Amino acid sequence: MNRPARSWSSAFSSRSLGFFLATLGAVLFAAKAIVVKLTYQYGIDAVTLIAFRMLFAMPFFAAVAWREAHRAARGELPVLSVRERIQLCVLGLLGYYFSSFLDFLGLRYVSASLERLILFLSPTMVVLLSAWWLKRPVSPRQWVAMVASYLGVILVFAQDLARGAGSHVALGALFIFGSALSYAVYLICSGELVKRVGATRLVAYAMLVSCVACVVQFFLVHPPSMLVQPTGVYAYSFVHATLNTVVPVFMLMWAVALIGAPTASLLGMMGPVSVLFLAAWLLDEPITAWQLAGTALVLCGVFVLMGGRGRPAPAGRSTG
Repeated sequence: MNRPARSWSSAFSSRSLGFFLATLGAVLFAAKAIVVKLTYQYGIDAVTLIAFRMLFAMPFFAAVAWREAHRAARGELPVLSVRERIQLCVLGLLGYYFSSFLDFLGLRYVSASLERLILFLSPTMVVLLSAWWLKRPVSPRQWVAMVASYLGVILVFAQDLARGAGSHVALGALFIFGSALSYAVYLICSGELVKRVGATRLVAYAMLVSCVACVVQFFLVHPPSMLVQPTGVYAYSFVHATLNTVVPVFMLMWAVALIGAPTASLLGMMGPVSVLFLAAWLLDEPITAWQLAGTALVLCGVFVLMGGRGRPAPAGRSTG
């Protein structure tokens, strides 16, 4: 009599834990925009900001990559071919280096709320790119979702445009749109590779490539003396690297294992909502009716899109 009860209780606990991990991971990922904004107050540029983030994150991803490589050497995982290693390097540069760099550039000019909404257009970009590149038809349901999502972003973009310097807001939005587009290409290209390599190994290796690229870029652009920064830069960079990068990456992986990728993706919609209120609390960004309406449209669009029979994105999105 007790065995079914224990089994049901265990399943319920696992599902609850999966929901908790997916929701908290989405909020931590999204809060990255807040930390970036706070770090910019010290007058550093995007190259320095992303380099410090990757310097602090690198040991964590290196440890995971070493563990995965050790498992492959013992025969527990397939050994990567030369082609797969090249693919991993390209994906790391595209999905975690170039995408993050454009995102950080854009955050100089737009609100954290608008940044998160634009990044949330990645699923719609995957649909459009798949239709163009892979000749996959776009269903009426997907068109409705995309129209709602883009209308929502336009509402919040117009609000930012009315509040600040128009050309700067437009430039920032363009950078972040490029970031979302870059990551959409990464998702499409990594779809087949993740089946053989595995999500954990793909993320760890791709992030390591990105870390190295960011550090190399820093030393090409700046002298070593630029490593000396105010204490606040180190503190925010450590928070950015751990709580907004490493921790949510693995939270999402564990959540996908417990509740599945589609459910975890839906819970990721908590990200834009959380940023709206976190930005109001920590950055004094006002919450307006236009922002709420735009956020609701984007979330509805993504919800409709995820509700269809689409392929879930690989685990590990840091959205930059």
